[in-house]
Amino acid sequence: MGYAKELGKYIQVDIYGRCGTKVCKREDKYSCFEMLKKEYKFYLAFENSNCRDYITEKFFINGLIYNAIPIVMGAHPDEYREVAPENSYIHYEDFKSPKELADYLHKLDKNDTLYNEYFKWKGTGEFIDTKFWCRVCAMLHAADYYKPTWYENVWEWWAGKALEAFRNPKTGQNYEICHF
Repeated sequence: MGYAKELGKYIQVDIYGRCGTKVCKREDKYSCFEMLKKEYKFYLAFENSNCRDYITEKFFINGLIYNAIPIVMGAHPDEYREVAPENSYIHYEDFKSPKELADYLHKLDKNDTLYNEYFKWKGTGEFIDTKFWCRVCAMLHAADYYKPTWYENVWEWWAGKALEAFRNPKTGQNYEICHF
């Protein structure tokens, strides 16, 4: 949220939901997606925590499907490169500051040729790398050879130390995380 607010100092950032000033109700999701497609060129597909191998469905659905260039924060850039079509998104780590990112977004907004480079992958049949499904299949076939592993709390295993950033030290409860 801090990065989005800082970015908003240099380019207009609309934040929907409890954390923002705009509303798009879940029951109106199709009209919201149409609005996204028609009115927005960019979409902040920020994770609410940085977890290995996790890329939000918002990246694929809200960004790639609805023709807004996703600006991503969360997984490592290498992880995005493994699953996303080449040149289909912008990773915030490629910029030194929110101001530098905003300057680049303004440049894209004014240059249709440069902006459209981010959509060249469409129609190529390329979308999601299937390595994930190959790994799941391999794990299922290898299950007979490995001792089962159990996790009482999958969230703690998945998030690891990042989970501590979202836990209230006084109550031990997780903070509510805002999505936009």
